[in-house]
Amino acid sequence: MMQTFAALADPTRLRIVELLRAGPLPVGEICDRLPLAQPQVSKHLRVLRDAGLVGVQPRAQQRIYGLRAAPLRELGAWLERFRGIWDERFEQLDGLLAEVQRDEEKG
Repeated sequence: MMQTFAALADPTRLRIVELLRAGPLPVGEICDRLPLAQPQVSKHLRVLRDAGLVGVQPRAQQRIYGLRAAPLRELGAWLERFRGIWDERFEQLDGLLAEVQRDEEKG
């Protein structure tokens, strides 16, 4: 999972993952949507591929990249373990904000 975090830590790679949410894209189309040259995009795609986040399908002269669900599911499951903690802290914050608001209304 550390490789997934490392790959997604880069804003460009995260943007590529966001682009691929709608479906697989050829490298050229990914390049068109980013302010980067094709060699730079290919380097980012290689990191994402090595992390298992994307898969590639050769189609004639094109390479079509698409998201792979398994690493994202694993990341989601890991984050879910912390949801209870976050929910509890947000509830505490809501209580504190309500108390501050009551104090402000009183005085």
